[in-house]
Amino acid sequence: MEYLVDGVRRYDRRARDAVAYQQVRLDPVLGSAIADAYVRAPSRDERAFAAYAAFSAQTVRQYQFLIGRVEFGGLGVAVRIVDDDPYPDVETMVKDVRHRRLRVFASAATGNPHPYLSDGENDMLRAVHDTFGHAASGRGFDPHGEEAAWLKHSAMYSPLARRALATEIRGQTCARVFHYGGKGFPEQKAVLLPRRFSDPQSVRVG
Repeated sequence: MEYLVDGVRRYDRRARDAVAYQQVRLDPVLGSAIADAYVRAPSRDERAFAAYAAFSAQTVRQYQFLIGRVEFGGLGVAVRIVDDDPYPDVETMVKDVRHRRLRVFASAATGNPHPYLSDGENDMLRAVHDTFGHAASGRGFDPHGEEAAWLKHSAMYSPLARRALATEIRGQTCARVFHYGGKGFPEQKAVLLPRRFSDPQSVRVG
């Protein structure tokens, strides 16, 4: 998907291109530690709000880039919010993104509200993570794919905002896998996990 890969590079020249995303794996020891930290954390912590403010602002900026008109430098992807999970697998989603369209499962329909992000902000996060994380890395929605998508997408955030992204993607994924057996989704939280869990160097490749 050349337009998307080129768009990520145009958005942020620091975005990693040399990583072998197909070889990224979620390390079970690290994943269990992340899950434990997420489950033990409170629902919200005011010390996380500065990171979430940066994260929210940068997510909105990415979303505007995603949907912006091509003639004005945007990617021109038409995003539609729907009330049911729209994609059974990443291949179906990538096919849509290839044609510059994307459906996003509405946050308001999940019954799992976020303690900091509005439903609209959460919908924007889902849209940009699906495109700049999953579609751009070519990885799916399984635990290893989520790890690769987090690594790919994290390059588009500042270090402060990346700590919130680690909670949102790595924290929730690991809690779901290692504490809930891959069924359902954990409670959404606005907290900061230990700093090492937002370090891209902690990702296992190969």
